[in-house]
Amino acid sequence: MSSANNAGMNPSRDDFAALLAESYGESEAFEGSVVKGRVVAIEKDVAVIDIGLKTEGRVPLKEFTGHGRDPAPAVGDEVEVYLERVENALGEAVISREKARREESWVKLEKAFEAGEKVDGVIFNQVKGGFTVDLDGAVAFLPRSQVDIRPIRDVTPLLGVPQPFQILKMDRRRGNIVVSRRTVLEESRAEQRHEIVANLEEGLVIDGVVKNITDYGAFVDLGGIDGLLHVTDIAWRRVNHPSEVLNIGQTVKVKIIKINHETHRISLGMKQLQDDPWQGIEAKYPINARFHGRVTNITDYGAFVELEPGIEGLIHVSEMSWTKKNVHPGKIVSTSQEVDVQVLEVDSVKRRISLGLKQTLQNPWEAFAEKHPVGSDVEGEVKNKTEFGLFIGLDGDVDGMVHLSDLDWNRPGEQAIEDYKKGEVVHARVLDVDVEKERISLGIKQLGGDPFASAPVGEEGEVKKGAVVTCEILEVKDGGLEVKIISTDLQAFIKRNELARDRADQRPERFAVGEKVDARVTLFDRKARKISVSIKALEVAEEKEAIAQYGSADSGASLGDILGAALKARETK
Repeated sequence: MSSANNAGMNPSRDDFAALLAESYGESEAFEGSVVKGRVVAIEKDVAVIDIGLKTEGRVPLKEFTGHGRDPAPAVGDEVEVYLERVENALGEAVISREKARREESWVKLEKAFEAGEKVDGVIFNQVKGGFTVDLDGAVAFLPRSQVDIRPIRDVTPLLGVPQPFQILKMDRRRGNIVVSRRTVLEESRAEQRHEIVANLEEGLVIDGVVKNITDYGAFVDLGGIDGLLHVTDIAWRRVNHPSEVLNIGQTVKVKIIKINHETHRISLGMKQLQDDPWQGIEAKYPINARFHGRVTNITDYGAFVELEPGIEGLIHVSEMSWTKKNVHPGKIVSTSQEVDVQVLEVDSVKRRISLGLKQTLQNPWEAFAEKHPVGSDVEGEVKNKTEFGLFIGLDGDVDGMVHLSDLDWNRPGEQAIEDYKKGEVVHARVLDVDVEKERISLGIKQLGGDPFASAPVGEEGEVKKGAVVTCEILEVKDGGLEVKIISTDLQAFIKRNELARDRADQRPERFAVGEKVDARVTLFDRKARKISVSIKALEVAEEKEAIAQYGSADSGASLGDILGAALKARETK
């Protein structure tokens, strides 16, 4: 055999090295990819797999069976694995079934995400803020808020159960996938609701189960879809809270009042299954008729009274008491209190009945008029002082008013009212009672006689214009004297310029309280109740009279002589 042939049959050392390098180069090209292999042996919990690169690798069996996946492989089965490295220090290939599945899953998941399709997965662990889901090898995050439509306390029944999910977000570079179970449930529920709603119609009477109770009503399960039973549609009578009538889990018969096919909202009613108690209400509750009822609710503007189940009337605060005008209704009646009321108005269209409480009690002004007719005397406590008079508290919890003009015969009301204090008990006379306007007029000065009416009439001591009267000084003021005409109850004021004929003597300080002086009546009008007296007028009149009686202009007597003679004559009378 020639050397040439030997060279062809036996490659040189350099040729062998080149072939070996080529072989390893091809093997290394498979690293980082999914390759096929065959199970050649099962050793305890490890599968030995030949990947066809003159080497074998080992994969734990749990990578095949974890999270409820496929059964463990058998010898001879062909499987796909991820080749991380062709050969390690032990001369074995480093392979992984888990990473192979993950690579396969990412490709499928990306397609499903782009198409908006659902994917199957298994919840296998709880982490901060949610749970981890195995999407056939790829691990995704399920936020707690995306587990269910409503918050659930125990997620244990959901663990390890294959179920569909919707991919919300995925980032292959970071290896992040976020999924939602809630979205799938909502879609399914929406389809179910649409189908159920399509089979329902308004006016239909069906059975349902109370699912939830709120302040404004109850949600009733109609077999896959909830309807709202509003608190006002539970019964014809007032229901303050649905829990007064309903319990969660209770089966109830309801009527479908309204269906919104766009929002799938269903309004239900229970009272609609009963006769309307408002029919023929006017005949049942005629105006001015009286009935017995129970207070069900109290507001700022009045109190509601139940006359029968389903029928309530309102006692407005203005119709609760004859005398308590500005108090809260809760101060007059209490919830559950039994009361007698009178029907004031009935409106069947608006379903309103106006009731009166005070009308069932005697009008206190009528009662006062019967007990204290005009002209009778009463006593009471001063409740208030105002710019126009005194308010006096009287029997029956009513008030009477003494006007300023009825406080004193002689003094202005503004002055006389200062004599009275709040809380003081006073006597007064009934002048008028107006039941309709709820007014009682009283007078204090009427308890004493009218000094103008009792002023002397006749020749002796008559009080009239021009008469000379003796006055007692009651008070000395800068502007004059406050005096009382002796033998009468009349009082008058002598102005400063009426104190004397001579200007130099017109000084109030010349006089003292208690001193008696004579004066002339210059005005007396019984009708207008006016009187004026003047010392100056008396002096002028006496001067004229003296001149006429004791001398004339040509007698030669001086004015002093004439006045002296007149004064002496007056003293000897």
